Amino acid sequence: MLSIVLQGCGVAYISPQVDVTRSDVNVVPITPVSIAQANQQPYTPKPVPTAFSQTVGNVTDVAPFDALPQPTQTLQSVPATLSTRLPPVVEPGPYRIGVGDVMHVTTKSATGNGDLAGTPQSVQTYAVQDDGAIALLDVGRIVLAGLTLQEAEAKLFQLKLERQVDPSFSLEIAEFNSARVSVGGAVANATVVPISMTPLHLDEALAFAGGIATPDFTNASIRIYRGQTLYQIPMQDYLGRPDMQKLLLQNGDSIFVDTTLTLERAAAFFEEQIVIAQLRQQSRAQALAELSAEVDRRRATLIERRSSFQDLVALDAVPRDYIYLTGELLNPGRRAMPFGRQMTLADGLYADGGFSAETGNPSQIYVLRDDGLAGVTAWQLDSRNVANLILATQFNLRPNDIIFVAEQPVTRWNRVVQQLVPSLITSGAGVVANN
Repeated sequence: MLSIVLQGCGVAYISPQVDVTRSDVNVVPITPVSIAQANQQPYTPKPVPTAFSQTVGNVTDVAPFDALPQPTQTLQSVPATLSTRLPPVVEPGPYRIGVGDVMHVTTKSATGNGDLAGTPQSVQTYAVQDDGAIALLDVGRIVLAGLTLQEAEAKLFQLKLERQVDPSFSLEIAEFNSARVSVGGAVANATVVPISMTPLHLDEALAFAGGIATPDFTNASIRIYRGQTLYQIPMQDYLGRPDMQKLLLQNGDSIFVDTTLTLERAAAFFEEQIVIAQLRQQSRAQALAELSAEVDRRRATLIERRSSFQDLVALDAVPRDYIYLTGELLNPGRRAMPFGRQMTLADGLYADGGFSAETGNPSQIYVLRDDGLAGVTAWQLDSRNVANLILATQFNLRPNDIIFVAEQPVTRWNRVVQQLVPSLITSGAGVVANN
């Protein structure tokens, strides 16, 4: 009876294994040399959907300012004398970000690693909106108006840490639009001069406007309108005193070069500048509102596309590449290969639990790959030396690869015994009953 039961054990339990005796099965140990051979097989991963790589886009298409009107005043009679009234000396302090400034935020691209230096970079451009804020995709809206560049960097760094976003970035001001000085009158080109990180002096503002355009400096003067006060510098004093040429200007100053010495013409110019500034502010507010609406529309479209794709993935309605896991793995089954990158043997083995250390044979980890008419190649990893698991991180999988972990010999015997014992008990009971 025992002989009959033992003879049936081979039928009761069939152990899965790689049959190395078959001519169409080629077992190749995984080594650094064979990995290079295995990875030569061409494969292009499924690309990441464009909705996940797109951003809202640049927001710098603000409506341009209208050109300044030309002065309309005519020459007038000149009084005998002109007093000098200088504006108070001001300390410029660090530049503070304002509405209309354009910021560049440089971060690592999706494929970048390490520090920003020497890695692919992504540069996003943002205009400071009328509420003083910019809207970043990864952290949301952040108010920068009134901050220095260093303060803005520190605030953005802290916000990224709070949002658990990679804090590697650089912040810079690409365009200075919030702080300006207007220049008009007897100059080559009436214009608006932006104030940047470098303080702006009177002679620099006049040079930016093309210089003073009058053949006779005798009766000319420079008028400075600041706040509600009008200051004046006779041209002869200006030319003879370097300290007046280096007079420090501040945001909102209006400079008027007058060839007469009366205040009426200068006052008319400043009234025009005030009206122009109001119109410019209204135009900017409208443009920023339109930009904000467009950004919201683009963001909603991206969110909808991403959500739709994720639903299709959940329904298994998206074409994917798969590998298969069998044998002594903790979670055998089918695994989808990732988008946009290679999948290694280590990814397949350990992404979902790995193999059983009690029943799996670490010397017989196989990657079974169909080589067409050449048969099946069984790439074998011997991980009894744990250092060989490094090779698993270098071996790239291909669609329809099968990862198989064989059982240990003692596991095979235990399973035979588990099936044998009930058979012995059943057979022994039958003999007793017959007797």
